[in-house]
Amino acid sequence: MTQTTTIKRSAWAPFSVPVFRILWIATLASNIGTWMHDIGAGWLMTSLSPSPVMVALVQTATTLPVFLLALPAGALADIIDRRHYLIATQLFMAVTATCLAVVALTGIITPWLLVLLTFAMGLGTAMMMPAWAAIVPELVPRAALPSAIALNSMGINVARAIGPAIAGVIVSIAGSGAVFALNALSFVGVIAVLFYWKRTPRFSELPAERVVGAMRAGLRFARHSVELQAAVVRGLGFFLFAGASWALLPLVARQLPDGGPQSFGILVASVGVGAVLGAVVLPSLREKLSRDLLVVGSTVIYALCLSALATLNGLWPLALVMAVSGIAWITVLSSLQVAAQMALPDWVRSRGLAVFMSVFMGSMALGSLCWGKLAELYSIEFSLSVAGGGAIMAIFLTWRWKIGGMQTLDLTPAMHWPSPPVVNHHDRGPVLVTIEYAVQTEKVPEFMALIYRLGKQRRRDGAFVWGLYEDTERACHFIETFNDESWLAHLRQHERVTVESKELQLGIRACLLENSETVVRHYLSPA
Repeated sequence: MTQTTTIKRSAWAPFSVPVFRILWIATLASNIGTWMHDIGAGWLMTSLSPSPVMVALVQTATTLPVFLLALPAGALADIIDRRHYLIATQLFMAVTATCLAVVALTGIITPWLLVLLTFAMGLGTAMMMPAWAAIVPELVPRAALPSAIALNSMGINVARAIGPAIAGVIVSIAGSGAVFALNALSFVGVIAVLFYWKRTPRFSELPAERVVGAMRAGLRFARHSVELQAAVVRGLGFFLFAGASWALLPLVARQLPDGGPQSFGILVASVGVGAVLGAVVLPSLREKLSRDLLVVGSTVIYALCLSALATLNGLWPLALVMAVSGIAWITVLSSLQVAAQMALPDWVRSRGLAVFMSVFMGSMALGSLCWGKLAELYSIEFSLSVAGGGAIMAIFLTWRWKIGGMQTLDLTPAMHWPSPPVVNHHDRGPVLVTIEYAVQTEKVPEFMALIYRLGKQRRRDGAFVWGLYEDTERACHFIETFNDESWLAHLRQHERVTVESKELQLGIRACLLENSETVVRHYLSPA
């Protein structure tokens, strides 16, 4: 118990795992390159086209691909080896960054070519993010997962503190092309470490899922997982409005007295410094406040920072505001990511995280366009102020979706279902499963509450139809039915049943008549 408590409370405990530590360092170097790229691209667009819409479009081109491709990427990451998959995505991003460097250094870059290549970088990010997030539980013990997620976020923000400052100097001396070239080199270390990592592959006697079916299963899980829905809804309520600062910050920096790329770099770096501080204090904050209160408090602080960004006109006061916003940002993002991770079993982890990331990046992309257009129609200050007010309003609209208490969920495979009958044709279907229950009269209300919870879990894990019926001739006798798409899909349900579901089924069994047994039958659609 003492060791587990230490792991939970220490912000640095995941670094005791060598693979996590090495990957974290390599990713830090790559993220520095990524933030240098963002500064170079954002500032280059202000030179190529000063239109607020075009400047905001750079942010949209970065985030929109995640909204469009995160789910297919998550499906791929769940059905093929994640290490090989990550190596391929890193190679793609390195090649794209090289192309961007070449066109920038040769002077043939145009506003739309910059948007196009930024969009291509976003495609690589979209394909990489679900798999990258999904490997974290493979690297550290479950008790250290919140700290590992916070450290990953901190790494991004350490890079955010270092990368923009470096990029600001390089852009002012050598231009954005040099920044893009350094970003291309930054992927080499990550690729080398991924080759070094000896991942333990998952084993299943069943054939791998197909991409379309895997996507459908991921969406079905998200539709019926209340816990994942809570993280998604709360994320939508925050990121839609929080994206205003990222979309308009280059223009805020340009409007400052003596504003330039170095000022822009300082403001972005300040966010990173604040986020690093936030990651350090998060473990102690989690002991004192619930995850829901952390998100609410941080959202209020971020909204106030948006309002300050709209009114202040000095570099260093704005840098302080951006540092505070960085603390709020990492608190919200880390809290929502932990909630999403803990709501997902391993078989659907990448797809579930992809749904969360789609909402995250989709709301950022949509928000960036909206705030850019609003700034063009009225003013930057007006757009930022409206975004701050919207963030406050979203707290009340999303409050009923709770993200606390998910650490008690045990979503490890239970493997307690008995082996089903042997069927030679896996693709036959659909499958109908019926289960008969004889319930104690006084426990019918308890049984009904539990069985409906179980029905939601069956739909979450693959059933496309679920029903419950009461026998008209025998009181307190019920029959549960559910359908799977095929016999193979039903076999996968046997692998997906979690310890949480097992405990729920034990509660249902306690409601049955003494010495009665559930009767399970399987039916296949005629060939």
